[in-house]
Amino acid sequence: MDNLFNKYDKWTKEFMESWKNLDWKRTLETLSKDVEYYENPIDKPCANFEEVESLWNVVADNQKDIEYKYNIVSYNEDTCIINWQMTRVMTKTDTKQEIDGIFQVTVNDDGLCTSFKQWRFTR
Repeated sequence: MDNLFNKYDKWTKEFMESWKNLDWKRTLETLSKDVEYYENPIDKPCANFEEVESLWNVVADNQKDIEYKYNIVSYNEDTCIINWQMTRVMTKTDTKQEIDGIFQVTVNDDGLCTSFKQWRFTR
């Protein structure tokens, strides 16, 4: 594996593992403070890091029993495409969800995500 692949793989592992562990503050540490963050790619990106934080600070309260896997599909110096699958239980309804998604990310030399878009399908 090359250094570029390793950079994206390391970022993805940390992002997903911190999510699994419901450690949203650790998840935020994978993102640059000036990240261009699209929760949904057809909407406008978050206006600032505080909006990103407000998306993540509810994770520990509304999810549990997270399991995941991922595959880096494609990457170059500018962009990485990651296919990920997750199961989780939504705590308020005790509903199990299955998610299949795509992340499109850019990670800088410091290992922080500077551009984040996701597409996801939930069942």
